[in-house]
Amino acid sequence: MLTPAILPAVQSALRDAGLDGWLLFDFRGLNPIASGLLALEGMVSRRVFALIPAHGVPVAITHNIEQRAWAKWPAGWKRERYSTWSALEELLAKHVRDKRVAMEYSPGDAVPYLDRTPAGVLELVRAAGAKVVSSGELVTRFYATLTAEQIASHERAAAIVAQVGRDSISHAAAHARASNPLTEHELAGWIMERFARAGVSSDHSPIVAAGANAANPHYGPSATQPRHIETGDVLLVDLFAKEPGGVYGDQTWMGVMGTPTPRAAAVWEAVRDARDAAIAHVREHAASGRPFSGGDVDDAARRVVVERGFGEYFTHRTGHSIDARDLHGSGPHIDNFETREERLLIPGVAFSIEPGIYIEGEIGMRCEVNAYIGEHGATITPHEYQRELIVA
Repeated sequence: MLTPAILPAVQSALRDAGLDGWLLFDFRGLNPIASGLLALEGMVSRRVFALIPAHGVPVAITHNIEQRAWAKWPAGWKRERYSTWSALEELLAKHVRDKRVAMEYSPGDAVPYLDRTPAGVLELVRAAGAKVVSSGELVTRFYATLTAEQIASHERAAAIVAQVGRDSISHAAAHARASNPLTEHELAGWIMERFARAGVSSDHSPIVAAGANAANPHYGPSATQPRHIETGDVLLVDLFAKEPGGVYGDQTWMGVMGTPTPRAAAVWEAVRDARDAAIAHVREHAASGRPFSGGDVDDAARRVVVERGFGEYFTHRTGHSIDARDLHGSGPHIDNFETREERLLIPGVAFSIEPGIYIEGEIGMRCEVNAYIGEHGATITPHEYQRELIVA
C-alpha cells in the first residue's frame, strides 16, 4: 500500500529512472497492482487514476459519487473530483501533459502479469500529452518485495508444506502396500486436513497425480474420475499453503510406489539437476551482487533438460513470482520461455523454481522449491529440499 512513509523511496526511484511520475489506473479490478497499492475500500465502480510524482505530493482523480472509498488517502495528498468524461480528460491532461510516466504496461505484452492497463486507457493518457513507459521495475520494488515478517511467514509455511508433502507420499505408499490404495482425490483431501490442523490453508486443492496423469502439469484429481495410487506408480504431489494473512510456500514432491524404472530415474535426475542448476545460478549471482533476471535463471534450468534429451517435454516456464498477495505474483517470473522476463531479481523478491518434464501418456515429473533474495545472498525453501526420488 502506498503511504507517506514509502513515498520518499518511490520518488527517489522515479527520479533515478528519469520519470516524472507513476500513474496508477484501475477500473473494477482490471489492474490488481493499482488496486493493491491504493487499497481503496467499499464500492469503486468508476475509473480511478492516481499520479505519484517524482516531486511534490500525489494526486488522485476520483469520481464524485465514490469519495468514501478514499477515506484512507492521506490528508496531505491531493484529491481531484470529476463526474463527466470531459472533466476526467481535462484533469488527466492537467496532471500528465508533457510528462514521462510509468504505467502497468508491457510493450508487446512481453510480461502479461505487468500488462494491466487497457489499450484504450494508454491512448487516453498519450492523447493527454504524456509519454508512457513500463512500471515493471517499480512494481518489482514497491509491490512485489516481501518484508522481514512476510519472509518469516513464508518460511514457517514452507516447513509445514514440506512435512506434509513428504508424509503424503509415505501415506499413499503405506496404503498401496496394504492392498488398500488411496485415490488421488482422497490423498488431496488428506493433505488439506493436515494443513487445517497445522493452521495453514490453501485457496484450492493440491495436485495429486499418479502415473501418466502427472504428465498433465495442471492436472486436478477428481472424485468423478477416481484414480487409485498403486504399487509401481510414480506420484507427483504439488501442494501450497500459507498462514492467515501470510505468504505461500509452494512445493512439488516426487515419489514412486516401489522400485523406479530406469526411465523414471532418468526423468527425475533431469528435473532435479535442472532445478539445482537454477539454484546455483541464483545463489552465485545473489551473493556476488551482479544483476540478473528471471529469464537468466530459466535459461540455466532449461539448458540441463535440453542436454538430457527432454527439451521438447519441458513446456512451461521454470518458475513464478510469489508476492504478499498472490501465489502467482506480479514480481519477476523465472521465465524466458513463455514470456520475455527481463526484470531483475532484487532483494526482497520471492519466486518458485520448478522445472518439469511431461511425456504425454507415459510419465510426468516436476521438482519445485521456492527462493527469496536477501541483501547478501539467496535462501532456498524448504531448507531441506528433495535430493532423491522418494522410494516408498
